[in-house]
Amino acid sequence: MTSPDADLLTRLAAVREQAMAAAAEATTMAALDDVRREFLGRSGTLLAFRRTIGSLAPAERKTIGAAVGAAQGELEEALAARQEALLDSEPALTEPFDVTVPGLLVAGGEGGLHPTVQLMYDLNDAFAALNFEVYSGPEISSELFEFDYMNFPADHPARESMDTYWLAGSDGKTGAQRLCLRPHLTGASIRYMREHEPPFRFVYPGRVYRNESTDARHERAFFQYEVLIVDRDIPLTAGKFLVDTILDTVFGKPVETRMRTGFFPFVEPGFEIDMRCQVCDGQGCRTCRQVGWLEVMPGGAPHPNVLRAGGLDPDEWTGFYVNVGLDRLVMMRYGIDDVRLFHSADLRFLTQFA
Repeated sequence: MTSPDADLLTRLAAVREQAMAAAAEATTMAALDDVRREFLGRSGTLLAFRRTIGSLAPAERKTIGAAVGAAQGELEEALAARQEALLDSEPALTEPFDVTVPGLLVAGGEGGLHPTVQLMYDLNDAFAALNFEVYSGPEISSELFEFDYMNFPADHPARESMDTYWLAGSDGKTGAQRLCLRPHLTGASIRYMREHEPPFRFVYPGRVYRNESTDARHERAFFQYEVLIVDRDIPLTAGKFLVDTILDTVFGKPVETRMRTGFFPFVEPGFEIDMRCQVCDGQGCRTCRQVGWLEVMPGGAPHPNVLRAGGLDPDEWTGFYVNVGLDRLVMMRYGIDDVRLFHSADLRFLTQFA
């Protein structure tokens, strides 16, 4: 008399052979999916054997369970191998395709540049006309370039995770070994100075990252636009010229500005540069926090320690930095009161600039 487990093993072997044959004979991905559902789906023939294991005697469960598992594994491997073969041979198009036929416009018409990217290009063009070079640096940088070379004190709070995104594996490391997403663009100036001979003038736009709460004026990932001019004799009026060039390009007209004394480790002297709010024309609104002015950029002469880090003699060379909050200028340009809209991927917002 045949034992219950021997009978189950015989039926299991027959189902396995049927499943393997069906997998091998499948000629399309749709047919292969049908085989997968028939034998391995929730109501699949092969997996139905698993539901019988609980009713078997303890001595039979191990044998039947191992056999079901082996059959399932073999079928899954066969299905995967057949899928690879079909992907290599099955045509991507099932109907004739004429590549000479003009394409169809998507709903909403033609696309366009993101407003931040458009402004960046406009500024690049304006400074290129003044013989400034457009430079770019890596988004993954280090404590050495972003803080040590920038004259940040060792205990400066910006070095901690409350402001800077440090990469995994950087714990306990310092300097060039402590990697981070760049929290500002200014560290790129050191890279440029070490790669070029002064005098020079260049701009370097790009995205930066900071670990901070988001609101109408702050984002964790946002764009900056830096300008640096270095020569033997650069007056502070050169800073006013750079600011005027930027704002005239953005708004196509003179914009009222003010420069307040400010402290930044990488400049000496340093300035907070404000512009009259263009959303409310200085009357006070949500964007300018009801004061009529908006801080758009710090600026100042590179600190002697920064010039030394760039390989320059501060007794021979000087210059002027301008660091622009590019997203804020876009807000002013288009009258937008919430910076979070730029990163929302809301097509209702983006199609206004197409």
